[in-house]
Amino acid sequence: MDIGVFLPTGRDQWQPAGDPRDLIGFARRAEESGFTSLFVNDSLLTPRIEPLTMLAAVAPVTGNIRLGTGALLPVLRRPVQAAQALASVDLLSGGRLTVAVGAGFPGRFGQPLHELSQVPWERRFARLDETVALWRALWAGATEFRGEFHSFPDLPPATVPFRPSGPPIWLGGATPAALARTGRHYDGWLPYPPEPADYATGLAAVRKAAGEAGRAPDAVTPALFVNVRIDADPEAARRTMDAYVRSNYGLPLEEVMQIQAIAMGTPEQVAAALRRYREAGAEHLVARLGALDLAGQYEQLERLADLARPAAITPPGSP
Repeated sequence: MDIGVFLPTGRDQWQPAGDPRDLIGFARRAEESGFTSLFVNDSLLTPRIEPLTMLAAVAPVTGNIRLGTGALLPVLRRPVQAAQALASVDLLSGGRLTVAVGAGFPGRFGQPLHELSQVPWERRFARLDETVALWRALWAGATEFRGEFHSFPDLPPATVPFRPSGPPIWLGGATPAALARTGRHYDGWLPYPPEPADYATGLAAVRKAAGEAGRAPDAVTPALFVNVRIDADPEAARRTMDAYVRSNYGLPLEEVMQIQAIAMGTPEQVAAALRRYREAGAEHLVARLGALDLAGQYEQLERLADLARPAAITPPGSP
């Protein structure tokens, strides 16, 4: 199983004593510790290092670790410029980029982003799919594109990614419509369901949609976004995770646990929780570390690296 981590790009994770430039060192440490991917998230509602800027900074100082967005909000960006930026990161990283995308959350976590970006909230899912289609057309050398939201009768030559087909594009989301769209159009799935059984059900729906679209069952990489906190004391893990999600969302842990995948507690408890998602079909875990400062992020990185031995999470008999 592949295990990756999120870079703590939000200011709340590296202040007050930290220096955001040390995120470069964090990226190096993640690669040295054996993690297979390094992801960044996207928001305009809290201070943070912009995701594509962050990936461009770590691309030349890492060599093998996959770089990813989880999830990038494409409709908040001009699509042609975004395609150029993504192709540039893919080039600078030697083809190590994975682009997980989303359309934003309802309510106060999503609509204000659209207002700040002056993009309509309505039909955001259709706009997202068309933006991804435009990216792929640009990377393939299209000279024109005509869609419902974007029409370009005369496209100039685009920056070509490292790989001819461009970086793989994953979708985050677990509504029935998102599952169907993932199976039909996307290269991977990065949800965060709070229960492994929901993950298994969603993955079956994704694969069914892929088959109906004439795609191979393994055409979609099954990944998982999961919050992780490892402590010797389960109650200490819970208290810190509660403080972490309150800092991120302004919500108590009990509410976030109804929405997002969370693995917390002792090393054995966290390993067991992650193993259940592995048994449900997840092949690539991306962990967001529940720590309130950069020193704590480093500590959790090391604890997860110790836990990430194949035997700790992979069920017996798994490939």
